[in-house]
Amino acid sequence: MPKFSKRSEANLSTCHKKIQKVLNFAIKHYDFTVLEGHRNKEDQDEYYRLGKSKLKFPNSKHNEYPSKAVDIAPWQPGIGIDWEDRDRFTLLANRIIGMGLAMGIKLRWGGDFNDNMSTKDSTFFDGPHLELMDE
Repeated sequence: MPKFSKRSEANLSTCHKKIQKVLNFAIKHYDFTVLEGHRNKEDQDEYYRLGKSKLKFPNSKHNEYPSKAVDIAPWQPGIGIDWEDRDRFTLLANRIIGMGLAMGIKLRWGGDFNDNMSTKDSTFFDGPHLELMDE
């Protein structure tokens, strides 16, 4: 059974309790890493400058504390993270969204920001990103 690394646990600890609840359940079923929860001003503005975020500080859900957003990536033993495997990011996000819904926690994924079940109309793909809705 997969489990979080110390780094993933530390990153997840900066997130809202609802995100922690869903991801602590999901790790029992799928191997993934928690890249980031809370994001400070310097990091947020750098991600904006690099085009990795569309929002400047303090407008991202990552900037709240506890964070209402988290970045995760599927983990493959012996490979690590395959950043080019968009399908793996999509499958992981959708499985975690489904687990959240079963727990009464609504999440939105960065590959479908308008939440219409289509990635074809997305102008910005943020495969690692999940955020709380209704919070």
